[in-house]
Amino acid sequence: MRRFLKPVLAALIACSATSGLAQSRAVLIADSVYTEGHDRLIASGHVEVFFQDRHLRASRLTFDQSLGRLSIEGPIILNDGDETLILADSAELSQDLQTGILQSARLVLGQQLQIAATEINRVEGRYTQLYQTVASSCEVCVDNPIPLWQIRATRIIHDQQERQLYFDNAQFRVMDVPIFWAPRLRLPDPTLERATGFLTPSLRSSSRLGLGIKAPYFIRIGDHRDLTITPYFSSRTRTLELRYRQAFHNGDIEFTGSFTNDDLIPNATRGYLFGSGSFDLARDFELNFNLETVSDKSYLLDYGYSPNDRLESNIQLTRTRNDTFFNAEIIDFKSLRAAEDNANIPGLVANVEWNHRFVPGVLGGTAEVSAELFAFQRASNVNGDLGRDMGRFSAHLNWRRNWVSNNGIVFGLIADGGADYYTLADQAPGEQEGLFYNATLGGEVSWPFAMTNYRGIRHVVTPTVQLLWTDTNQTGVPNEDSTLLEFDEGNLFALSRYAGSNVYEEGTRFNVGLTWSRIGPSGITNTLSAGRIFRDQDYAQFTAGSGLTGAQSDWLLAYQLQTPQNITLTTRALFNDQLDLTRNETRISWRGERLDLGSTYVWLDAAPAENRLAVSEWTFDTSYRFNDVWTGTANWRHDFQSGELANAGLGLTYHGECVKVDLSVSRRFTSTAILQPNTSYGLTVSLVGFGASGQARGASRSCIN
Repeated sequence: MRRFLKPVLAALIACSATSGLAQSRAVLIADSVYTEGHDRLIASGHVEVFFQDRHLRASRLTFDQSLGRLSIEGPIILNDGDETLILADSAELSQDLQTGILQSARLVLGQQLQIAATEINRVEGRYTQLYQTVASSCEVCVDNPIPLWQIRATRIIHDQQERQLYFDNAQFRVMDVPIFWAPRLRLPDPTLERATGFLTPSLRSSSRLGLGIKAPYFIRIGDHRDLTITPYFSSRTRTLELRYRQAFHNGDIEFTGSFTNDDLIPNATRGYLFGSGSFDLARDFELNFNLETVSDKSYLLDYGYSPNDRLESNIQLTRTRNDTFFNAEIIDFKSLRAAEDNANIPGLVANVEWNHRFVPGVLGGTAEVSAELFAFQRASNVNGDLGRDMGRFSAHLNWRRNWVSNNGIVFGLIADGGADYYTLADQAPGEQEGLFYNATLGGEVSWPFAMTNYRGIRHVVTPTVQLLWTDTNQTGVPNEDSTLLEFDEGNLFALSRYAGSNVYEEGTRFNVGLTWSRIGPSGITNTLSAGRIFRDQDYAQFTAGSGLTGAQSDWLLAYQLQTPQNITLTTRALFNDQLDLTRNETRISWRGERLDLGSTYVWLDAAPAENRLAVSEWTFDTSYRFNDVWTGTANWRHDFQSGELANAGLGLTYHGECVKVDLSVSRRFTSTAILQPNTSYGLTVSLVGFGASGQARGASRSCIN
């Protein structure tokens, strides 16, 4: 018969007054509890002891009050908090379970790392000494008792307070084959998130840099700061990579960078520095900054740090509330493109904008008032496009109101107007500055209606017609902020297809569109959108290749399919009356139980005004999970205009219960005046069980009894 002793025998495991824990109590559960003499208590059969955050389970327990010792017979299971578990055959422990010796024991940390030992010696609940040890996070089976990797040591000391493991005479083995030996070794236990020490090294091979190794070293400066130093050595480079992070009470910062001496550019120091930060300020303001700089145009791609071909550094102050938005920003641009001279692009840009939304008391609807100050500067002093500087102040007011009739027709009225003041420097002849105005009036009618047939298929059709008229006296202002034009379902009913304020879409125009959705009971959803713009005349505002030229724009067609089988198809196309495509983008993807597929095709007609040749590209990406631990990936991008691959890559990942291995190979085929084709290989091996920031535990092996 099980007995529950409560409030629990002070003579059993309640700590004495000399221990400073006289008020602590323990709970004992056992099938049988009896005493021998005046100072011995014996419990047997499913013995359980609960004391503070420790839980002991055993088959038999003997407490000697005169010695203050517990003699415990196993199998023993001792949980010391949530992260430490000890298994043993027998033990002699103090009454608070913090000091003593356990025989034929095993220590499990963070449910990951297991350390088997002939003997475990616990000291005051902080230090645990293990003798003749084997440490591993791999599953060990009876039919295959050799783990994939293990660390053998004559002694391991676990400091539970500092959460560190100290190895004496450590030998690292893979499949029981010795790999290296160290007289002393210190590693963080799985519960420690941040600790000074080496991180997982990686191998990298490049056709331009040769075979190299990266060995990162993490330095914990404090609870809120750290520094990672990564030497990178190969036959052609000596590089030191750095990462610094710091958290504040209202934000954080992070900087990454490197310094390099290599054979690609002899006798030169190369490097880069990226930084970012974000801070919450008073009165809902937020401060953000971003820093990007590099020594030369090819460095980032040579070392694989970033694919960006334009760098942006900025500092930004914003505030967003329910009805008001404020943004102030200064941006510095640097181009890494071989054909671009940084002196001839707008390198320094400043922008301040304010936007407020409100409900007019008399007119009703929704109104929005905005003001913007925008300026940029080129380093060049050449007149015209290569050296022009510009400043602009804009103020705009927008109003819209909708009415819904009894039969569901939605009527809307639109009014928009504003003024822009421009100042120019280094402008070309004929370019004007001064005050310009613009005004837009319009109306919109849409009639959404729905039906459901006898099979439960729901159809929703929404035709929309929008009539707009815009007038402006803005002539002679150079177009700097609307050079790239887009026409899609997102801006079919926009007041202007121009993204900026240097140019406004003028004249009278009808924007006509139709959206149809089909929602099936099985979960299949189809959405089709079509539309076109009709103008009273050709205002010759838009450039070739945009799909917007002429009195009528190209036809717009967009379609999306989604299925319960995780198949998604999205396509968007522009075509003229002769059904000739001017733009097309199609993406199809499927996510299965093991196989993921994705493919995108892009066709863009040439746009000389945008300095863009015709584009015809096909990209493909896939991953396949061979089983619970092996995953393969592949990707490539093919340029049909050049008739060759632009880049391609293969990857193979093994993620078991105690190790993760990433193997990759990639090839960049394109070449420019500053870049050469390059092939890179990568290998990273990560061991599970050291540090909480390491790799998560993967699928475990199944043991066959």
